[in-house]
Amino acid sequence: MTLQLDNCTYAKSTLLRLAAGVTQPKTGSVTYGSILSSRREYRRAVAWMPQDIVAMSGLTAREQVAYAGWLKGMSTRAAWDGALEALARVDLRDQASKKAKHLSGGQLRRVGVASALVHGSRILLLDEPTAGMDPQQRGLFRELLAILTPRMQVLLSTHDVADLADEADHVTVLDQGRIVFTGHTGDFLQHAPEGTAPGRAAEAAYAAISMTGARL
Repeated sequence: MTLQLDNCTYAKSTLLRLAAGVTQPKTGSVTYGSILSSRREYRRAVAWMPQDIVAMSGLTAREQVAYAGWLKGMSTRAAWDGALEALARVDLRDQASKKAKHLSGGQLRRVGVASALVHGSRILLLDEPTAGMDPQQRGLFRELLAILTPRMQVLLSTHDVADLADEADHVTVLDQGRIVFTGHTGDFLQHAPEGTAPGRAAEAAYAAISMTGARL
């Protein structure tokens, strides 16, 4: 995936909307290979889970996921069958018949992940995917990412840097819309000051990079 946006600055959620093809840039372009983001085939290749997941009125969890698949071009039958499989992958199969509006916040976010998985995309964009999840749910989410990443590319945005060492192999840090670091996770963690407490390396590295970026 390539974003050529003529040196404009964007918030992370806006960048993901551009990458998902939900928003079109005023100047520049977003492509996947030779496919422009304005084309239908681009949206079939790219899945996006926004930061705010809204329960669709009257729909069950399975119906909401199936509807997302249908919007991506799946047949009604394929979307219905795929929805149950996608819900199982996020440990929500037993909630498939429950109205989405009656799910907890963490469960609804997992419905959002399932909606992004249902149509078999090649790239998965996740905006704050673990917000509202308890520690057990976050653990399940990390296990899901470990299963997904050999088969598809995953781009995850987050304010919580504590899990970066476990969830990412490449890190990009944005400061007020500017890229102030991009590189392998190991290189990112090396920015943590000497003597940083165990388990706080990602947080310390982020703080150090942000302070440097603020001075530029």
